[in-house]
Amino acid sequence: MGSYADDALFMSRNNIEYVELISDDGKSKVMVIPAWQGRVMTTSAAGDEGDSYGWINYSFIKKRQIDLQFNPVGGEERFWLGPEGGVFSLYFRQGEKQIYKNWKVPPVLDIEAFKIQSQSKNCICLTKEGCLTNACGTTFYLNIKRTISLLDINEFAASFNLEFPKDIKAVAYKSDNQITNIGNESWNKETGLISVWMLSMFNSTSATTVFIPYKQSRKGKIVNDEYFGKIPTDRLIVKNGIIYFKIDGCFRSKLGVPASRATNLCGSYDSSKGVLTILWCDIFEDSLNYMNGQWGIQNDPYYGDVINAYNDGPVEDGSVMGPFYEIETSSPGAELAPNESLTHTQKIIHIQGNDKQLDYIIKKLFKTDIYSIKTKFQ
Repeated sequence: MGSYADDALFMSRNNIEYVELISDDGKSKVMVIPAWQGRVMTTSAAGDEGDSYGWINYSFIKKRQIDLQFNPVGGEERFWLGPEGGVFSLYFRQGEKQIYKNWKVPPVLDIEAFKIQSQSKNCICLTKEGCLTNACGTTFYLNIKRTISLLDINEFAASFNLEFPKDIKAVAYKSDNQITNIGNESWNKETGLISVWMLSMFNSTSATTVFIPYKQSRKGKIVNDEYFGKIPTDRLIVKNGIIYFKIDGCFRSKLGVPASRATNLCGSYDSSKGVLTILWCDIFEDSLNYMNGQWGIQNDPYYGDVINAYNDGPVEDGSVMGPFYEIETSSPGAELAPNESLTHTQKIIHIQGNDKQLDYIIKKLFKTDIYSIKTKFQ
C-alpha cells in the first residue's frame, strides 16, 4: 500500500485522466476515472501523503493495451452487472460452455467510457447508454447512471450512532447506481433479469480479515463457500453471527451470503496498517430475485448472494494477478417495465486509527471486537 500521491502520479504519467472529490480540509480524497466506467480508483484519509486504499494493477495499466476479454485495471469500486454465470449470464454467449476461455466482460462494463453529466467539489454524476444480451438470447437496452458523493465523516458516523475521535483518519463516500430500462419490452424472470453488481478491490496483507455479520434468526444456508472449491476451515470460520474470512492473497477463494441471511453491513480489518474498512449497502431481504452468478448449470437462477468476498491467489499455472481482495454487493434482479429504474446504493468508509478507537466502532456496528478479528486465524 503506497501513498495516494504516488498513485495520482502514476495515473498522470500513464495519461489516465481522473477527477478528485476533496473534503474542505483536503484530507479526504476520492479518485474517479470516467474512462473506466466511472470507477473509484482509490481513496485517501490523509490527503496526498495518506495511504492509498484501492488496489491498482500497475503492470497491466503500464502495457497500455486493450484486452478483448477483460481489462483488469483494478480500482476500489467498479460498476458491473450480473449475473456472471448460469442460464441468464451476461458474460457467456448463448450455447457456449461456461469455462474461462469463453468468458468475456461486456464492453460497456469494461472498455467504454462513461460521460460526466454533472460535477462539483464533492460529487460527480456519470451516465452511459448500452445494450447487453444474455446467454438465453434476451437483449437489454439500458441507461446507467452512477453518482458518487464524498460524505462528511461526522455525518456518516452519526447515521450509525457513532462519534469518531477528532484525531482519527477517515474517508467515506456513497455511490448511487441506477439502471433504467430504455427498451420497448419489460424485463421479466422468464427470459432473465439483470442486477447491479458492485465490486471493490483492496490491497490484501497477511494480517487482513474480512468479517460479515449474518442473521442468526433466519433459516437456510449461511454461507456459500464453493465458488472455486470449498474453503478450508483454517480460512473460514462461522461463529456467533459473524463470518470470518482469511485474506492474504495466497489462496484463491470466494464466498457469498444469501439474501435471507445477509445484513447490510460487512467489513475488513488490516491489523498491520490499522485500517478498518466498512461497506454498507441497501438490501431487499424479502426479494426472491437475487441473481445466481455461479457458472454452469444451476438449480435456481434466482437464489443468489447479496454480499460476496474474494481472496486472490495462484491460479492453475501458478500466476497471481494481484494479490488483492474483493468485497462485492448486488441488487436484486430488476423486473422493470419500459422507463422504470432500479437503484443500488452503497457506502464505503476507511478508518485508520489505534486498536482502542477501532474496537469501539467494531463493537457498536458488528457486535464483535478487534481482538477476535485479529486473532481468529493466528
